[in-house]
Amino acid sequence: MRLMKCLWLTVLIFTVGKTFSQQPALHEFSVQQCIDYAEKNNAAVKNALLDVQLQQQQNRGITAAAYPQINGSFNTQYNPNVTVQTFPNFIGEATYGVLVAEGVKDGSGNPIKSPTDFGFIEASFGTKYTANVGVTLSQILFDGQVFVGLQARQTSIDYRLQSAEYTKTLVRTNISKIYYQLSLSKIQVQLVDANISRTDKLLSDTRELYKNGFKEKLDVDRTSVQLTNFQSQKQTTLNSVSNGYLGLKLLMGMPIQDSLVLTDSITAENIQQNALLLNEYKYEDRPDYRTLSLAGKLQEYNVRRYKLSRLPTASLNAGYSKLAQRNKYDFFSGAPWFTSSYVGLTVNVPIFSGFLRDANIKQAQLQLQQTNNSLNYLKLQIDEQVDSSIISFNNAIINLNNQKANVDLATQVYDLTKKKYESGLASTTDVSDAQADLTTAQSNYLIGLYSAALAKIDYLKATGKL
Repeated sequence: MRLMKCLWLTVLIFTVGKTFSQQPALHEFSVQQCIDYAEKNNAAVKNALLDVQLQQQQNRGITAAAYPQINGSFNTQYNPNVTVQTFPNFIGEATYGVLVAEGVKDGSGNPIKSPTDFGFIEASFGTKYTANVGVTLSQILFDGQVFVGLQARQTSIDYRLQSAEYTKTLVRTNISKIYYQLSLSKIQVQLVDANISRTDKLLSDTRELYKNGFKEKLDVDRTSVQLTNFQSQKQTTLNSVSNGYLGLKLLMGMPIQDSLVLTDSITAENIQQNALLLNEYKYEDRPDYRTLSLAGKLQEYNVRRYKLSRLPTASLNAGYSKLAQRNKYDFFSGAPWFTSSYVGLTVNVPIFSGFLRDANIKQAQLQLQQTNNSLNYLKLQIDEQVDSSIISFNNAIINLNNQKANVDLATQVYDLTKKKYESGLASTTDVSDAQADLTTAQSNYLIGLYSAALAKIDYLKATGKL
């Protein structure tokens, strides 16, 4: 029983601990904190950073080609049937040659005569068992392609780093736009709540006037419809905000079950603060420009690599081995092992490859030209994007100020119309029209506010300052 109680207690503690460990986290983030979180958790950013590590390992492989290559080997072989070879009987021929030259006579006292045909000898060379153990070394002395690869290592790392930075810029841009859109939704909800409050007050006043015989039932119904429309608008806005938060969490790499609270607000004042620094930008501030420039350097290395493939290559080779031959498998019985070794120099001189090298050089040169063309076109794009974003931002600020003034005016018109309505000098239709004008002005102001925020983000991205 004690054992069962301990077991149940352990399971309970584990279950409760796991439940608490899986509780959703609460994050109160500014836009910069959202960006910092995404740079650590966004899948595209993490993969881009892994590309840097992959390039580092590829560079290690390039470096390895310049190091000595040392290999050891051990080989043993059993020959059930040693190969038999047939060759002319030179032994008999040589023996008779000596006998004849020395004047040796046969048993009859006659000089020995050499036969004309000595035939063939069949003999096997080798043993039943052989063993060989050795080590070989090779070292590149000169290979132009390997040397170019060594020179291009740091440029390859820089290229991957700038590619990762460009990915971060895209993530920063998207997060900033979604963040400010959600911040704007707070204002939108506040405006809708204000409209609901005003309409609810108007409905209450209209009902009292209807009870006292000063208004018709139609006025009450019309105001009720207006209030319902505002309540539906609020629900639609809240649903859109919820979906926006889900999208922002996904982009940030944040667990969906976590809670996210946005602490930065969007106002006309902070949008215009330190807005534009006209003409103060450099192409090198853009990560995509730096990435493409490094791609051009890599293409230059590629051209050089293929050009150096025309030169001879030289390498040093050496080997040391021990060989043993036995008719019994007793290689470790103390019988001798025979040593062999060599040191050599290998020089490969390219003579003709079917014009392959020339084709590779031309292809690399054309690719370099394409990269340079893309770089020049990117400069034009950056100039266009900067000028366009400045124009868009200035127009957005003008429109934002106009819409803000329009909201103030529409609010005054509504307040005045409502006072007239309460005094019996205006109809429900007049109030509804004033409310509709105010709602339209508020909606246009929100659109103008978000357009100005987007224009500023686009400008910062265009100038490489985001």
